[in-house]
Amino acid sequence: MKANQKPESGPKDIKRAATSIDDILESVDEKMALEKKQQAKQPGLQHKMNITPQTIRKNYKGSEKLKGKVALITGGDSGIGKSAAVHFAREGADVAIVYFSEDTDAQVTEQAIEEEGRECLLIKGDVKEEAFCKHAVQSTIAKFGKLNIVVNNAAMQFPEESLEDISTKNLHKTFETNIYSFFYITSAAITHLKKNDAIINTTSITAYRGSEHLIDYASTKGAIVAFTRSLSKRLAKQGIRVNGIAPGPIWTPLIPATFEGKELEDFGKDVPMGRPGQPSELGPAYVFLASQDSSYMTGQVLHINGGEIIGG
Repeated sequence: MKANQKPESGPKDIKRAATSIDDILESVDEKMALEKKQQAKQPGLQHKMNITPQTIRKNYKGSEKLKGKVALITGGDSGIGKSAAVHFAREGADVAIVYFSEDTDAQVTEQAIEEEGRECLLIKGDVKEEAFCKHAVQSTIAKFGKLNIVVNNAAMQFPEESLEDISTKNLHKTFETNIYSFFYITSAAITHLKKNDAIINTTSITAYRGSEHLIDYASTKGAIVAFTRSLSKRLAKQGIRVNGIAPGPIWTPLIPATFEGKELEDFGKDVPMGRPGQPSELGPAYVFLASQDSSYMTGQVLHINGGEIIGG
């Protein structure tokens, strides 16, 4: 489902996203508290952020690691998913982007992929719905004729002070988005994948250390780790690799759409590196797991979290 009109904010967003991490960090303390005013609901809008997340470094040079490949990325319109998409394009892949309702962000990402000389398919819908997930995979096959890389990345989170405060509605929404969709998308995609293809699941540091304010979210992320390990065993003999990435505090639209006040101001400052990460610092890891560079790796999770030591 591809919009016809390009957003006026597109080129500006892409240009801003290409600035250095140091440039971005200079104004973080000054602007962080302003972000909440522009983010009314999840999953958030990247084009309205005061501090635009960096999608890809200007000096990142592709080397055709994914030439001729086709990738499907859920939550690929912004943040980490967008970074994976643009990195994949720079490495030679065509990309299908699944997104919820953020048309402008999706169109900006489409433009960024096309500027890399690759094709992009935008697929708008709700990954909580199994029928839509099947449609997303079928649309990708219809457009590109094949599928080689699946990135399950869509997520939502609703911080609460206690377990009792978690509403049944938000509990279901969190699990349906964060883990059910992984089953739906992967189940629909698996018959199209072949030897040397890859599935990459975005989990979280909270799966390993827990989170007192995100009990339901952390639980889904733990489920993703188990899903990754279990599925990797099932698909190993077929030569299909299944791995995950567990980000720490990464600056994406989900953050100002989730937190406010001091929590937003202090976001990412408690890790050893003392700052939130940028999506551009995760994109190359998705390339690694999608490419033959990770040919002897499956059932594993990469930890990109600013230096927090994680075991298990």
